[in-house]
Amino acid sequence: MKRIRLLLWTCVAALLFAPVSLAYDAELAKSFAALFEPVQGQKAGAALHLMKPEKLMALLRAGKPVVALDIRTPAEAGIVGMTLPGTLAIPLSELFMPGNLQRIPTDRMVVVVCKTGTFATAATTALRVIGFDNVYVLYGGIDALAKYMNPITANAPSPPATP
Repeated sequence: MKRIRLLLWTCVAALLFAPVSLAYDAELAKSFAALFEPVQGQKAGAALHLMKPEKLMALLRAGKPVVALDIRTPAEAGIVGMTLPGTLAIPLSELFMPGNLQRIPTDRMVVVVCKTGTFATAATTALRVIGFDNVYVLYGGIDALAKYMNPITANAPSPPATP
């Protein structure tokens, strides 16, 4: 019985006096703190790199170099596919493999797309933490894009070219 009490008190003492830094990665926490520090007020969406479908379509119509990164599974993409020029399809489960990370351009804006924007938000946050500053989330995902692209918006004329 004494042995059990001694073991129990040793465990309690270890828990009480264990350094807090063992509970989490302090350096990683600092990088997240820096990433989320500007996420406040009306500019929170921009700080999170959220992009509404109308903004994406305006960039594409203006001829801006944008890459859509579709992180849905092949089965999901097979039902409703992305046919935007420059679409890159890499399922989320394979996104962080070194060969796939090398496929993501760093010289152009990359808009990460999933069905509703939830997985794209997680993927974009992780990509930003590892150094991709040019990645954005399609806010609302392909669902929001499909809703936005009704017959009127889909057939809207392109803005005049700027010199």
